[in-house]
Amino acid sequence: MREEIIREHVIFHGRVQGVGFRYQAVYAARSFNLTGWVENLPDGSVEMEVQGTPVGIACLMKHMRSGHWIRIDDMDVDQIPVVSGERGFGVRGY
Repeated sequence: MREEIIREHVIFHGRVQGVGFRYQAVYAARSFNLTGWVENLPDGSVEMEVQGTPVGIACLMKHMRSGHWIRIDDMDVDQIPVVSGERGFGVRGY
């Protein structure tokens, strides 16, 4: 039986830029076998699309909240359609 795959669009608010947030996200997402991307936004928030199992995504969110310098005050989370054939997780916006 295949595990359910979902995709979430998340905007993180708080102290999330200039603290290694994106690189922690890449490291953790890859370790939990998730795909997607993460990007800084001009307003100081961080945008992410992440795809994988609900358990994997929950583990990523828990990991991000435990970051030493990272402080997540709020998250806007929406479930969005899965992207077929996506591979890897990286930083966007370069």
